[in-house]
Amino acid sequence: MLSTKTYHNSPEKDWVVFIHGAGGSSSIWFRQIKTYSEEFNVLLVDLRGHGKSKEMSTMKKYYKEKYTFKTVSKDVIETLDNLNIKQAHFIGVSLGTIIIRTIADMEPQRIISAVMCGAITRMNIRSRVLIWMGHTFKRLVPFMWLYSLFAWVIMPKKNHEESRSMFVSEAKNLAKKEFLKWFRLTYDVNPLLRYFTEKEMDAPTLYIMGEEDHMFLPPVRKMVKDFNHSFLVVVEGSGHVVNVDKPEEFNRESLNFLLNQKTKLQQTA
Repeated sequence: MLSTKTYHNSPEKDWVVFIHGAGGSSSIWFRQIKTYSEEFNVLLVDLRGHGKSKEMSTMKKYYKEKYTFKTVSKDVIETLDNLNIKQAHFIGVSLGTIIIRTIADMEPQRIISAVMCGAITRMNIRSRVLIWMGHTFKRLVPFMWLYSLFAWVIMPKKNHEESRSMFVSEAKNLAKKEFLKWFRLTYDVNPLLRYFTEKEMDAPTLYIMGEEDHMFLPPVRKMVKDFNHSFLVVVEGSGHVVNVDKPEEFNRESLNFLLNQKTKLQQTA
């Protein structure tokens, strides 16, 4: 089971599960915990090899297997089973949004609604060049050089500095072997994203994107126009990681969305 932290409000309250991105940890959600724990039961997850999950003895087996989005998502599903959480609202950032989307494909009944922050739905030319560079040089240069370069290209502006620094700082805790296993997931990402942009999730979904998320906002705009129960909020003055760049706006928009979905479900029950 993955390392988790829970904030249990009441048995009657819905659960909200937070999924961080590659190289990060559940600590990226520190500005959401207080707001969300007032309305929901909260589950923070450290993905395999990240945060406190890397310290767990059970994680050693993962070094022997190839990582796929399905195996990484299955970790989350097994964790929910162990905690007896049948359904939940999900909130993810960056690569965490792909994991939520994979869970929705594997077990759609798990997800009541979802909030996707800095969602990755398509790789543009710049991101594909970055991935090519990563695979070309990953064994020749320290992986933190690559990660720092990726963070700077994705979050280049001065007002993105806190988000960029947080991601780089968290990534320093990754072992090189773990980084390489996660990076190999990029081989599978393009066909997976094409499939996801053609098939909408069953659960209502809110995409919260930064106005300055130059790599990932344009394809999300296009995708949402073609979907029926997906919605987009663009936050001014924010980059890829809206929950860090603009936490008040993120908390307000995401919480209102989830509470509205909860009310609709109660009305139809």
